[in-house]
Amino acid sequence: MNVISITETITVSLPVDSHHTFALDSWKISEGSYDVKNNYLLESLFAQGNGTIGLRGTHEESYCGPAGSSQEGNYLNGFYESEPITYPENAFGLARNNHFMLNLPNGKGLELWLADEVFNLANGRILSYQRELDFKTGILTRIVRWESPKGRQIEVQSERLVSFVERHLYAIRYRVTALNFNATLRLVSTLDANVQNLAAGDDPRVGSKISTPPLKIQRYQNTPTMQAMEHKTTHSEFHLVSAIAHASEDWTAEETTGSAEQQVLERYFSAQIEQGRCLSLCKFGSYFSSRDYPANGLMERSAEYLEQACQRGFDYLATQQAAYLDAFWQKANVEIAGDPALQQGIRFNQFHLLQSVGRDGQTNIAAKGLSGEGYEGHYFWDTEIYILPFFLYSKPEIARKLLEYRYRGLAHARQRAREMGHQQGALYPWRTIGGEECSAYFPAGSAQYHINADIAYAVKQYLEATGDNDFIVNGAAEMVWETARIWLDLGHYPTSRPEVFCINEVTGPDEYTALVNNNYYTNAMAKAHLEFALSLVEQLQQKSAADYSRIKKHIGLQDEEIIAWRKAAQSMYLPYDEALKIHAQDDSFLSKKIWNFSDTTDDKYPLLLHFHPLVIYRHQVCKQADLLLAMLLLTDQFTLPEKRRNFEYYEKITTHDSSLSSCIFSIIAAEIGEHEKAYSYFMETARLDLDDTHNNTKHGIHTAAMAGTWMCIAYGFGGMRMINGELHFSPNLPQQWQHYQFQINFKRATLNIRIDKEGTEYRLVDGDEIHFHHGEQSMHLNPEQRCVFILK
Repeated sequence: MNVISITETITVSLPVDSHHTFALDSWKISEGSYDVKNNYLLESLFAQGNGTIGLRGTHEESYCGPAGSSQEGNYLNGFYESEPITYPENAFGLARNNHFMLNLPNGKGLELWLADEVFNLANGRILSYQRELDFKTGILTRIVRWESPKGRQIEVQSERLVSFVERHLYAIRYRVTALNFNATLRLVSTLDANVQNLAAGDDPRVGSKISTPPLKIQRYQNTPTMQAMEHKTTHSEFHLVSAIAHASEDWTAEETTGSAEQQVLERYFSAQIEQGRCLSLCKFGSYFSSRDYPANGLMERSAEYLEQACQRGFDYLATQQAAYLDAFWQKANVEIAGDPALQQGIRFNQFHLLQSVGRDGQTNIAAKGLSGEGYEGHYFWDTEIYILPFFLYSKPEIARKLLEYRYRGLAHARQRAREMGHQQGALYPWRTIGGEECSAYFPAGSAQYHINADIAYAVKQYLEATGDNDFIVNGAAEMVWETARIWLDLGHYPTSRPEVFCINEVTGPDEYTALVNNNYYTNAMAKAHLEFALSLVEQLQQKSAADYSRIKKHIGLQDEEIIAWRKAAQSMYLPYDEALKIHAQDDSFLSKKIWNFSDTTDDKYPLLLHFHPLVIYRHQVCKQADLLLAMLLLTDQFTLPEKRRNFEYYEKITTHDSSLSSCIFSIIAAEIGEHEKAYSYFMETARLDLDDTHNNTKHGIHTAAMAGTWMCIAYGFGGMRMINGELHFSPNLPQQWQHYQFQINFKRATLNIRIDKEGTEYRLVDGDEIHFHHGEQSMHLNPEQRCVFILK
């Protein structure tokens, strides 16, 4: 039974406060004119991907706009170069190598010649222009009517997709119609390896420092059936084959040109065209790397792959794409009536998350997805705390793959623990692609030990939501126990207060407060981590003794350690200020001088770009939610009055310079009854990229904030929490909306939740049964009673 309609489209011509105004269509973003001044931004917004390949939304034709207003980008998740980090002043244990996602050879290029004139949007006259990215089809479509300087008029229609089904494949269908002339047309299709990554600048969030060309050509193939180049990275030593092939009955294939020295391969086509006639060509491209397959067979694998794509054709791929997305939206769709800007924003965010996330167990999801080079393509703890919940409750199989990625990185985490002075256990990196710690600035990076607890928390949420016991004995227990070991070595019982367990010299989620003692979030999450580790010990002892013994022996876990875990968890110190009746972010935070916000002008934000870190660290000022994030994740450990007092205090000193912040404030505001604030913070998150509110979306979308939008709906307005393995809801309806609804996949059942002005409807969409709580009421739905409506 399908209870969600995904066919309705709302189109409203309302202006939104942004750098670029989009018509408010709930299932697509579109532009009706060629916008040079926002071209860079639009390349990120119109980017496409499938979790493996990412293509920025650049045009097929060469860009001839102003310098610095475009960044060609083609990426492969997990494919990176490694570059040694140079420290003017070295120290033991500092991160040694940086990883950065590489900009790959561009296979999208198509140059169209009308006799002696080249089609280019920067020349001639644009008669009409329309480009749209459709969230239901996954296709980027552009239709342009253009007049050349000599008066020739054409219509060019291009369609592009990155296949969700064929993970190494992208495709372009390029159609040309002569409107007022007869002539010979020429089409040049290129595979261009003259690409480079964005250079590092003054903004630490952008660009890579590269000392040598990262891709070195090994061989190439330039035949009538395929153009391909094989490259090898300099330091990481990965092999990559980039390839293109073509299919057309309208164009005559001519010569091929290019060489290894030029780093460009070209395939020429020609055709006679008469007025009114349309010519079509399909171009297929692929990327294969030695991260997935043996290096010596990549060229042959590419040839077979593209041959099959040419035989099947563009329409076949488009049908596959639509079917995949239809199944996704049936599970993931969020419907909102009453705010078309928000409806567009949430679906845009969900679509980009799906495009960005790795789903093979070997890759993760970068902070900027596969849409740009911000943060160098690094994976952060954003995945476990912000992004994994969305996939856990919409596509739990992807959530497991994200956790499998962490399990695959356990060897690197063990090595990092030794580098940081821990004789046993595992310590996960703050920034990475291949598993190594890549953060050169350790006070705000390596010192964030909470990532161990974040990963353990995500494992716990996954196991409780899915009941996937197989993962416990095939990764989860080993990972949770190895990371739990770090806390005993990191923390201690002070001689002055031997009854409490303290954790010193760490950094919490707030990057404006570094190297502190007893960061509340870190301590509270460490306590939860240790308790979860103990529960897994008890569960395996009772239900799978053989697996318990095997894993325990494999990692050398001693009974004395388990006893010590329990004592540390019971004794964990959690800072609290009796005078203010709030939880202190750390031991010293409340004793610092409050930042002078009244004298800090708007042009001084974000603070990290205008003040030395030590200046920031000396003040009470937060970049993002820290204590409030602990209140969300460990919700049952705080009373509602405590949450309200904490919110009121920390809201005043938080800049929200991080895109991770507003969604958490929205959720807590909703819980304590600050509904206007909840909605305001929510809107900052929901359209953060579409409205470019942080002024850096041109370097890639913000995946954590996108997932935070979904969290705001489910956790904030829906009041959803998972406590002791049980779902709880406490919904409220924003006054701006008529209704909203979302779905939750929980233990092989799908629950639809719809909230309107009359009350809340819970409907069992599929599955045998589901248990949950509405406020204080305990609910149970099964095939006999599939729906219940609770009056407001």
